Amino acid sequence: MPVATDHLPSSRTAQPRRLFEITDHVLGILERGGADLNQLGMPAPPEPEDGLWEDVRVPRARALKNIWINSMKDAAHDEYLRWRLDDLAPEQKKDVLKDWLASLVEAKRVKGRPATLQLIVPGNVGSGKTTALAALGNEASEQGLHTLFVKHATYLTLRRPSGGPEDMTAYRVRKKFVEADLLILDEFCGEMDGVATEFARRETIDLVDSRLAAGRATAYSTNLRSRSTPQFPAPGIADILGERLLSRLQSRAHLEKIHGQDRRKPRKALDW
Repeated sequence: MPVATDHLPSSRTAQPRRLFEITDHVLGILERGGADLNQLGMPAPPEPEDGLWEDVRVPRARALKNIWINSMKDAAHDEYLRWRLDDLAPEQKKDVLKDWLASLVEAKRVKGRPATLQLIVPGNVGSGKTTALAALGNEASEQGLHTLFVKHATYLTLRRPSGGPEDMTAYRVRKKFVEADLLILDEFCGEMDGVATEFARRETIDLVDSRLAAGRATAYSTNLRSRSTPQFPAPGIADILGERLLSRLQSRAHLEKIHGQDRRKPRKALDW
């Protein structure tokens, strides 16, 4: 009796996979995640064409760069990705930012802690603070630092039980932002007109304290002064978040004020 062979596998077309063989799909996932492919017996990838460090594993370097880009996109700041420190105006303190970045890169290379862990950048609205720190982050992410950008108000929202994405618990949100080599916390105390809630104070102090204890660098931009004074009666950081937080903020910190005209203000006043 003849046997139908239409559905039988052909030895010529369907070769069984070897045990533990890594498919191209799995290899791509590992590479995007920054896995060391040498440990899997895979050949080293070719040198990148975008000038990433030679002493940083290419998959790892690309992953770090993508992490930074995604954090900027999450903040709707895609337009800032083009800025580099050399593009900044002198009043945006590009030389100070270059020196601090160099110290962070060197500290990571020797597995040490930078002398300055916190950079505070106050200034008036529209003076270019966010642009300056975005340029810092752009270059840091290309020099081997795990760098993230988030607005202070956004971080607090993400830390609420139902504030983060469906696949990210409040614990994972905290872990993500505590473990970055460099965190740029934009608009610090923004959208806070008076005394902050206990939740905001607790979460902010926890983030600042945890990053200090871990020896990880943080850059803050803010439109506020440290505290209110008779000359400047508007609430400052100490008035909103408390003296304890201000004390922690000033620990191992460097202050660089950026003042200038509002770059976002139209040249001609709008008549409403």
